[in-house]
Amino acid sequence: MLEEDFLPQKKKPQLKNLTTLSVDELHEYIAELKSEIVRTEDEIKRKKASADAASAFFKKG
Repeated sequence: MLEEDFLPQKKKPQLKNLTTLSVDELHEYIAELKSEIVRTEDEIKRKKASADAASAFFKKG
């Protein structure tokens, strides 16, 4: 068995059926997605800052 066999598999997000949504619901959905993008970008910044701080700490040696 390969090591890859034991790693958790990332599921692709299920695509939402947009044809059943009204225009207002589509606008709401866009707002939700934009909010999630902002939340994700904030998490990336937080993790990058943490990695940069750790890198700077260990470079001072």
